[in-house]
Amino acid sequence: MPAHIPWPHLASHRTWLDDEARRLLAFGSAAALPSTAGTGGGAAYLDGAGRPDPAHGVQTWITARTVHSYSLGHLLGVPGSGAVADAALAGLTGVLHDDAHGGWFHAVSTDGEPDVAAGKSAYDHAFVMLAGASATIAGRPGGADLLAEATAVYLERFWDEETGRPVDTWDVSFTSLDPYRGLNATMHSVEAMLTVADAVPDAEAGAWRERAARAAAFVVELAATHDGRLPEHFGPDWAPDLELNADQPGDQFKPYGATPGHGLEWARLLLHLEAVSPDPALLATAVTLFDRAVADAWAPDGADGFVYTTDWAGAPVVRTRMHWVVTEAIATAAALVERTGDARFARWYATWWDYAARHLIDREDGSWHHELDTANRPAATVWPGKPDVYHALQATLIPRLPLAPTLARALREGLLR
Repeated sequence: MPAHIPWPHLASHRTWLDDEARRLLAFGSAAALPSTAGTGGGAAYLDGAGRPDPAHGVQTWITARTVHSYSLGHLLGVPGSGAVADAALAGLTGVLHDDAHGGWFHAVSTDGEPDVAAGKSAYDHAFVMLAGASATIAGRPGGADLLAEATAVYLERFWDEETGRPVDTWDVSFTSLDPYRGLNATMHSVEAMLTVADAVPDAEAGAWRERAARAAAFVVELAATHDGRLPEHFGPDWAPDLELNADQPGDQFKPYGATPGHGLEWARLLLHLEAVSPDPALLATAVTLFDRAVADAWAPDGADGFVYTTDWAGAPVVRTRMHWVVTEAIATAAALVERTGDARFARWYATWWDYAARHLIDREDGSWHHELDTANRPAATVWPGKPDVYHALQATLIPRLPLAPTLARALREGLLR
C-alpha cells in the first residue's frame, strides 16, 4: 500500500468500519439470555451461525465481554444494544454471582449449576470489572453497583500490592490460592483498570492507573529480557515457567511458548497507558513487541496469517490462525499510526484488514471465523463456533478513537471520528 494512502485516516474507510461494527453487533445480539426462562440472564456462547450453544453453558468472561461490547453499542447509538447489555449484566448479578462466598463463578450450566471445579480467576474477574466500568459509563441500570462490587472483590482477592500484579486463581470459596501466576490475567487486568479509571471519580482514577502502570512495568522488563517474546506462565514468585504445557501446546488459556497475539495486545495497552501516564519506555516496548510478533508469527510458513504460538527461538508451534490475533494486530497498528504517524504501521494495518476480508469475515453466516487452519480454511480445533464479538468489534472502533480515554469514555465524550 502506498505510504500516501493512510487507511486509518480515510473517511470512506471509517464508514466501512462503522458498517462492520453494526454487522457484528447484529450477529452477537442473539447471545442475550432472558432472565425469566430459568437461566438468570447472561450471555450465551454462540455457534458458527450465531445461535446459542447450550453445550458451553453460561460463562462469566463471555457474559462480561458482552456487557462491555453492547455498552459500546449503546454508546454508538445502535438500537437494541442496551437491552443486550442489560440481559448480560443480569447474569452477572444473578446466576453467575456467588452469593455465598462473593465474586463470580467461572460458568454455570444451562440448568444453573455452577462450575465449582474451575474456581475463581483473575481473568474472569478482570472482565467483570471491565463490564461494570463500561456499563457505568454507558449509564446502564445496575452498572455502577456492579462496578463497585467487582472492584472491591478484585482488590481484596486478586490484586497483590506487594508485586504490583494479580494472583491468578482461587478455589470457589476463596480459601486456597493456586501457585500459578499468569500474564494473560495481568493483561486483561490492565485493560480493565484503565477503563475503571475512566468510570470512577477523579479522586480514585489515579490509583487505578498507577496499578496498571506497575503491571505494565513488569511487561517492559520481560520484553527486554526475552527478546520481545513474552513469557505467559509463572510460579508464585513470578519466575517464568517456559516449558508449561509443552505436552499440550494448543491449550485454550495456557498455551505453551510465546503467544504473539498477546505481544500485540500488550503493545496496544502500553500505548493507551502512555497516553495517560507518560513514560518513554512504553512506546519503545510497544514497537519492540509489535516488530517481534510480526517477524515471528506473520506468514512464517508461506501462507498469510498469524500462527498462534511460537517457541522461544521464534519457530511456530501451533500454526492454527486465530481471528483474535488479527484483530489485535489491526488495532495495534492503528494505535501506532495514531501515536507515531509512521507509514509502515499504516501499511500493515491495510494488509491485515485485507487478510480479514479475504479469510476471516464471514459474509454468509455472520461475524468472523474464529479459527483457520494453515491453509486459511475455517477450523475448530481450539475455538469452535463464534463465541462473542468483543475482539472484532474493538478492531472497528480503535482506529476511529484517540488513545485516551478508553473506548466507552471516548464514545460517551463524542470522540468517534
